[in-house]
Amino acid sequence: MCREAELRRAVLAKNDGAAQALRAELTARGTTVVNLLSSPGSGKTELLERELTLARDRGVSVAALTADLATENDATRLARSGVPVQQVLTDGLCHLEAHMLGRYLDGWLPEDTRLLFVENVGNLVCPASYDLGESLRVVLASVTEGEDKPLKYPTAFGPAQLVVITKTDIAKAVGFDEAAFRANVLRVNPGVRILRTSARSQEGMGLLLDHALAIAGGTRAHTPVMSRQAHTHGPDHTHDHPHDHTHEHGPGASEPPEAVQGRTGDGPAGPPPPVHPDPAPAGTAGLH
Repeated sequence: MCREAELRRAVLAKNDGAAQALRAELTARGTTVVNLLSSPGSGKTELLERELTLARDRGVSVAALTADLATENDATRLARSGVPVQQVLTDGLCHLEAHMLGRYLDGWLPEDTRLLFVENVGNLVCPASYDLGESLRVVLASVTEGEDKPLKYPTAFGPAQLVVITKTDIAKAVGFDEAAFRANVLRVNPGVRILRTSARSQEGMGLLLDHALAIAGGTRAHTPVMSRQAHTHGPDHTHDHPHDHTHEHGPGASEPPEAVQGRTGDGPAGPPPPVHPDPAPAGTAGLH
C-alpha cells in the first residue's frame, strides 16, 4: 500500500510540473484552458458544440480538444462548429494528463486561440486528480444522473470552479430534484456557481462561453474549499491530504475564503456546511 501511494504521489507530482509549465506557456500566449469533466452521456459534447458555434459567430478565437478511449466520433461532431478540433485517443487510459495535452497541442493550436476547451474522458474519478494546466475546471451533470452525484464523487465536484446542469428540458419528466442537487453540490463546494443548460431547448446557451471569457479577461475564478486545503509540492512531494490532489487554478487562486462562504452561485442563501470526504485514491497512469 505504501509503495502504491508513493507511486501515485510521484505520478501526480510529475504531472503537476508539466501542468504548471503548460499553464505558463499558454497564459503567455493569451490562451485560457477550460477543462470539462463529466460522466459518460452527460451531454457535454452537444453542449460544447453549441458553445463553440456561438464563439465562432461572435468572432471569438476558440479551439477544442476531445479525449476518448476509442473512435473520433466526438471530434467529428465538434468539427461541425467550424472551429479547430483535435481528437485524442488514450488507448485505454481513463483520463488525460498534462504531458499528453501538451503533445497534442504542439504544432496544432492556432497562435491566436483565446479559449481552448478540453473535453476530458467521460469519467468522474481519474480525471479529477490530474491538473491539465487549466484556468477553469468545469464539472457537468445531467438531470438523469441523480441528485446525490456530488456526494458520491466529491473529488470531482469539490474542486470544480463551475458546475453545469445539463438536459434541463427533461428534468420534470425524470423527476429531477434540482434543489436537492444544488444543496449537495454546495455541501462539497460552498459558493460555486451552478448553471442550468439544455442544448435542445437552448436554455443557458452561451453562459459557459461567457464565464470562460470572463476568466480569460481577468475575472477571478471561484476557489473551492478543497483547493485551499494544505497541499505541498516540495522536493519530497509530500501531501497532507494524499487523497485530495487539488490545485488553485488561474486568477482566482488568491480569492479569500470569506468571499465564497455566503455565495451559492444563483441565489443569496448561504450553503450548508461542507463535508470532508476521504475517497479512495484515483488510479495512476501505470495502473490503467
